[in-house]
Amino acid sequence: MSVAIRLVAFDLDGTLVGRDVELRPRVEAAIAKMRAAGVRGCIVTGRMYRAAVPFARRLGLDAPLVCYQGAAIVDPVSDTVLRDAPLPVETVRELIDVVERDRRHLQLYRNDEYYCEARNRFSDLYASLARVQPVIVPSLRETFAFSPATKAVVIDDASQTKAYEQRLRDALGERAYVTRSYPEFVEVLNPAVDKGDALRYVAEHLGFDASEVLAIGDSWNDTPLLAAAGIGVAMGSAPPELRAVAHAVVADVEGDGVAEAIERYVLA
Repeated sequence: MSVAIRLVAFDLDGTLVGRDVELRPRVEAAIAKMRAAGVRGCIVTGRMYRAAVPFARRLGLDAPLVCYQGAAIVDPVSDTVLRDAPLPVETVRELIDVVERDRRHLQLYRNDEYYCEARNRFSDLYASLARVQPVIVPSLRETFAFSPATKAVVIDDASQTKAYEQRLRDALGERAYVTRSYPEFVEVLNPAVDKGDALRYVAEHLGFDASEVLAIGDSWNDTPLLAAAGIGVAMGSAPPELRAVAHAVVADVEGDGVAEAIERYVLA
Protein backbone atom coordinates (compact mmCIF):
# COMPACT_ATOMS: atom_id res chain seq x y z
CA MET A 1 0.00 0.00 0.00
CA SER A 2 1.69 3.17 -1.19
CA VAL A 3 -0.34 5.70 0.87
CA ALA A 4 -0.81 5.38 4.62
CA ILE A 5 -4.43 5.43 5.82
CA ARG A 6 -5.14 8.36 8.15
CA LEU A 7 -8.95 8.12 8.39
CA VAL A 8 -11.29 5.11 8.49
CA ALA A 9 -14.98 5.70 7.75
CA PHE A 10 -17.33 3.10 9.17
CA ASP A 11 -20.90 2.44 8.18
CA LEU A 12 -22.76 1.37 11.31
CA ASP A 13 -25.63 -1.10 10.75
CA GLY A 14 -24.51 -4.22 8.96
CA THR A 15 -20.88 -3.15 9.27
CA LEU A 16 -19.92 -2.22 12.83
CA VAL A 17 -22.96 -3.99 14.30
CA GLY A 18 -25.46 -6.60 13.18
CA ARG A 19 -29.16 -6.79 13.95
CA ASP A 20 -28.31 -7.44 17.59
CA VAL A 21 -26.86 -3.88 17.59
CA GLU A 22 -23.83 -5.04 19.58
CA LEU A 23 -20.15 -4.24 18.97
CA ARG A 24 -17.98 -7.33 18.75
CA PRO A 25 -14.80 -7.62 20.88
CA ARG A 26 -12.38 -8.17 17.99
CA VAL A 27 -13.77 -5.11 16.21
CA GLU A 28 -13.46 -2.93 19.30
CA ALA A 29 -9.89 -4.15 19.82
CA ALA A 30 -8.92 -3.41 16.21
CA ILE A 31 -10.34 0.11 16.41
CA ALA A 32 -8.48 0.72 19.68
CA LYS A 33 -5.21 -0.36 18.01
CA MET A 34 -5.98 1.85 15.03
CA ARG A 35 -6.54 4.86 17.26
CA ALA A 36 -3.37 4.10 19.24
CA ALA A 37 -1.51 4.22 15.93
CA GLY A 38 -2.82 7.76 15.34
CA VAL A 39 -5.45 6.88 12.75
CA ARG A 40 -8.76 8.77 13.04
CA GLY A 41 -12.16 7.17 12.64
CA CYS A 42 -15.63 8.42 11.82
CA ILE A 43 -19.07 6.83 11.59
CA VAL A 44 -21.06 7.43 8.39
CA THR A 45 -24.61 6.20 8.86
CA GLY A 46 -28.24 6.68 7.96
CA ARG A 47 -29.11 6.68 11.65
CA MET A 48 -30.32 9.62 13.66
CA TYR A 49 -27.57 11.41 15.57
CA ARG A 50 -28.70 10.26 19.00
CA ALA A 51 -28.94 6.67 17.75
CA ALA A 52 -25.37 6.81 16.39
CA VAL A 53 -23.35 8.96 18.79
CA PRO A 54 -23.22 6.37 21.62
CA PHE A 55 -21.22 4.09 19.30
CA ALA A 56 -18.81 6.89 18.36
CA ARG A 57 -18.23 7.73 22.02
CA ARG A 58 -17.79 4.12 23.08
CA LEU A 59 -15.20 3.60 20.34
CA GLY A 60 -13.46 6.92 21.01
CA LEU A 61 -14.15 8.27 17.52
CA ASP A 62 -14.04 12.06 17.76
CA ALA A 63 -14.08 12.96 14.05
CA PRO A 64 -17.29 14.51 12.68
CA LEU A 65 -20.16 12.02 12.72
CA VAL A 66 -22.16 11.67 9.52
CA CYS A 67 -25.80 10.80 10.18
CA TYR A 68 -29.02 10.70 8.13
CA GLN A 69 -26.98 9.52 5.08
CA GLY A 70 -25.11 12.82 5.18
CA ALA A 71 -28.06 15.19 5.67
CA ALA A 72 -26.50 16.13 9.01
CA ILE A 73 -22.86 16.14 10.07
CA VAL A 74 -22.25 16.68 13.78
CA ASP A 75 -19.24 17.02 16.06
CA PRO A 76 -19.69 14.08 18.49
CA VAL A 77 -17.67 15.81 21.20
CA SER A 78 -19.54 19.14 21.34
CA ASP A 79 -22.81 18.12 19.59
CA THR A 80 -22.28 21.06 17.23
CA VAL A 81 -24.06 20.69 13.89
CA LEU A 82 -21.50 21.27 11.14
CA ARG A 83 -23.81 20.73 8.17
CA ASP A 84 -27.57 20.44 7.76
CA ALA A 85 -29.23 19.67 4.40
CA PRO A 86 -32.89 18.65 4.86
CA LEU A 87 -35.54 17.74 2.31
CA PRO A 88 -37.38 20.94 1.30
CA VAL A 89 -41.00 21.39 2.40
CA GLU A 90 -42.28 21.09 -1.17
CA THR A 91 -40.58 17.72 -1.66
CA VAL A 92 -41.87 16.47 1.70
CA ARG A 93 -45.43 17.32 0.64
CA GLU A 94 -44.95 15.58 -2.71
CA LEU A 95 -43.55 12.49 -1.00
CA ILE A 96 -46.47 12.32 1.44
CA ASP A 97 -48.88 12.46 -1.51
CA VAL A 98 -47.20 9.52 -3.22
CA VAL A 99 -46.82 7.35 -0.11
CA GLU A 100 -50.38 8.00 1.06
CA ARG A 101 -51.75 6.92 -2.31
CA ASP A 102 -49.61 3.79 -2.17
CA ARG A 103 -50.58 3.03 1.46
CA ARG A 104 -47.02 2.53 2.65
CA HIS A 105 -45.53 3.14 6.09
CA LEU A 106 -43.73 6.51 6.14
CA GLN A 107 -41.48 8.04 8.79
CA LEU A 108 -40.32 11.67 8.72
CA TYR A 109 -37.42 13.06 10.74
CA ARG A 110 -36.90 16.46 12.35
CA ASN A 111 -34.78 17.75 15.24
CA ASP A 112 -33.41 14.25 15.88
CA GLU A 113 -36.88 12.77 16.40
CA TYR A 114 -38.88 10.64 13.99
CA TYR A 115 -42.60 10.74 13.37
CA CYS A 116 -45.16 8.33 11.97
CA GLU A 117 -48.92 7.94 12.05
CA ALA A 118 -49.15 4.44 13.50
CA ARG A 119 -47.24 1.95 15.56
CA ASN A 120 -47.02 -1.29 13.57
CA ARG A 121 -44.55 -4.02 12.66
CA PHE A 122 -42.61 -1.61 10.47
CA SER A 123 -42.24 1.09 13.12
CA ASP A 124 -41.42 -1.63 15.67
CA LEU A 125 -38.63 -2.95 13.42
CA TYR A 126 -37.09 0.49 13.11
CA ALA A 127 -37.40 1.19 16.84
CA SER A 128 -35.75 -2.14 17.71
CA LEU A 129 -32.73 -1.31 15.55
CA ALA A 130 -32.41 2.39 16.37
CA ARG A 131 -33.38 1.92 20.02
CA VAL A 132 -35.36 5.13 19.74
CA GLN A 133 -39.16 5.25 19.91
CA PRO A 134 -41.27 7.13 17.33
CA VAL A 135 -43.46 10.14 17.94
CA ILE A 136 -46.96 9.10 16.84
CA VAL A 137 -48.97 11.92 15.25
CA PRO A 138 -52.48 12.01 13.72
CA SER A 139 -51.19 13.44 10.45
CA LEU A 140 -47.70 13.70 8.97
CA ARG A 141 -49.13 16.11 6.44
CA GLU A 142 -50.14 18.52 9.20
CA THR A 143 -47.06 17.94 11.35
CA PHE A 144 -44.75 18.77 8.43
CA ALA A 145 -47.03 21.28 6.68
CA PHE A 146 -44.46 24.06 6.98
CA SER A 147 -41.37 22.12 7.97
CA PRO A 148 -38.54 20.49 6.04
CA ALA A 149 -37.59 16.93 7.03
CA THR A 150 -34.04 15.82 7.71
CA LYS A 151 -34.93 12.63 5.84
CA ALA A 152 -37.82 10.27 5.14
CA VAL A 153 -37.96 6.49 5.35
CA VAL A 154 -40.52 4.18 3.80
CA ILE A 155 -40.49 0.75 5.47
CA ASP A 156 -41.86 -2.33 3.74
CA ASP A 157 -41.14 -6.03 3.36
CA ALA A 158 -37.68 -6.58 1.88
CA SER A 159 -39.21 -8.22 -1.20
CA GLN A 160 -41.01 -4.96 -2.05
CA THR A 161 -38.41 -2.27 -1.47
CA LYS A 162 -36.36 -2.54 -4.67
CA ALA A 163 -39.45 -1.83 -6.76
CA TYR A 164 -40.59 0.91 -4.39
CA GLU A 165 -37.19 2.58 -4.50
CA GLN A 166 -37.63 2.87 -8.27
CA ARG A 167 -41.21 4.05 -7.81
CA LEU A 168 -40.03 6.96 -5.66
CA ARG A 169 -37.16 7.78 -8.00
CA ASP A 170 -39.60 8.00 -10.89
CA ALA A 171 -42.04 10.13 -8.86
CA LEU A 172 -39.53 12.56 -7.34
CA GLY A 173 -36.89 12.72 -10.06
CA GLU A 174 -34.01 15.08 -9.34
CA ARG A 175 -35.87 16.59 -6.39
CA ALA A 176 -34.65 13.83 -4.06
CA TYR A 177 -31.93 11.24 -3.51
CA VAL A 178 -33.53 7.82 -3.00
CA THR A 179 -31.57 4.84 -1.70
CA ARG A 180 -31.87 1.68 0.39
CA SER A 181 -30.06 0.97 3.66
CA TYR A 182 -31.51 -2.07 5.41
CA PRO A 183 -33.34 -4.30 2.91
CA GLU A 184 -36.64 -3.09 4.42
CA PHE A 185 -35.82 0.65 4.31
CA VAL A 186 -36.17 3.04 1.37
CA GLU A 187 -34.65 6.38 2.35
CA VAL A 188 -35.40 9.76 0.76
CA LEU A 189 -33.10 12.75 1.18
CA ASN A 190 -32.06 16.12 -0.17
CA PRO A 191 -30.62 15.49 -3.66
CA ALA A 192 -27.32 17.13 -2.64
CA VAL A 193 -26.81 14.47 0.04
CA ASP A 194 -25.12 11.08 0.02
CA LYS A 195 -22.48 9.31 2.09
CA GLY A 196 -19.73 9.96 -0.42
CA ASP A 197 -20.25 13.71 -0.41
CA ALA A 198 -20.35 13.64 3.38
CA LEU A 199 -17.10 11.67 3.58
CA ARG A 200 -15.39 14.20 1.33
CA TYR A 201 -16.59 16.94 3.69
CA VAL A 202 -15.18 15.15 6.74
CA ALA A 203 -11.85 14.39 5.06
CA GLU A 204 -11.44 18.00 3.97
CA HIS A 205 -12.47 19.22 7.43
CA LEU A 206 -9.69 17.08 8.94
CA GLY A 207 -7.15 17.95 6.25
CA PHE A 208 -6.94 14.47 4.71
CA ASP A 209 -6.76 13.54 1.03
CA ALA A 210 -9.21 10.96 -0.31
CA SER A 211 -6.28 8.61 -0.96
CA GLU A 212 -5.65 8.52 2.81
CA VAL A 213 -9.19 7.33 3.58
CA LEU A 214 -10.47 3.76 4.03
CA ALA A 215 -14.25 3.27 3.96
CA ILE A 216 -16.15 0.14 4.99
CA GLY A 217 -19.83 -0.55 4.26
CA ASP A 218 -22.37 -3.25 3.56
CA SER A 219 -25.38 -1.92 1.66
CA TRP A 220 -26.65 -0.02 -1.36
CA ASN A 221 -26.43 3.37 0.36
CA ASP A 222 -22.71 2.75 0.95
CA THR A 223 -21.91 2.75 -2.77
CA PRO A 224 -21.02 6.48 -2.87
CA LEU A 225 -19.14 6.08 0.43
CA LEU A 226 -16.80 3.43 -0.93
CA ALA A 227 -16.42 5.28 -4.23
CA ALA A 228 -15.25 8.43 -2.40
CA ALA A 229 -12.48 6.67 -0.45
CA GLY A 230 -8.95 5.77 -1.47
CA ILE A 231 -9.77 2.21 -0.44
CA GLY A 232 -13.36 1.01 -0.35
CA VAL A 233 -14.11 -2.26 1.43
CA ALA A 234 -17.40 -4.16 1.22
CA MET A 235 -18.63 -6.46 3.94
CA GLY A 236 -19.26 -10.09 3.02
CA SER A 237 -23.03 -9.52 3.17
CA ALA A 238 -22.87 -6.70 0.60
CA PRO A 239 -25.08 -6.77 -2.52
CA PRO A 240 -23.49 -6.93 -6.00
CA GLU A 241 -23.94 -3.19 -6.56
CA LEU A 242 -21.63 -2.42 -3.64
CA ARG A 243 -19.12 -5.15 -4.41
CA ALA A 244 -18.79 -3.64 -7.89
CA VAL A 245 -17.23 -0.42 -6.53
CA ALA A 246 -15.23 -2.05 -3.70
CA HIS A 247 -11.49 -2.63 -3.84
CA ALA A 248 -11.88 -5.63 -1.53
CA VAL A 249 -14.48 -7.75 0.23
CA VAL A 250 -14.05 -8.92 3.84
CA ALA A 251 -16.11 -11.14 6.14
CA ASP A 252 -19.60 -10.18 7.29
CA VAL A 253 -20.44 -8.79 10.75
CA GLU A 254 -20.42 -12.24 12.37
CA GLY A 255 -16.97 -12.84 10.87
CA ASP A 256 -15.58 -9.53 12.21
CA GLY A 257 -15.13 -8.03 8.75
CA VAL A 258 -14.33 -4.57 10.10
CA ALA A 259 -11.45 -5.96 12.15
CA GLU A 260 -10.22 -7.84 9.09
CA ALA A 261 -10.20 -4.62 7.04
CA ILE A 262 -8.34 -2.68 9.72
CA GLU A 263 -5.79 -5.43 10.20
CA ARG A 264 -5.21 -5.71 6.45
CA TYR A 265 -5.11 -2.03 5.41
CA VAL A 266 -4.30 0.01 8.52
CA LEU A 267 -2.26 -2.09 10.95
CA ALA A 268 -0.27 -4.21 8.49
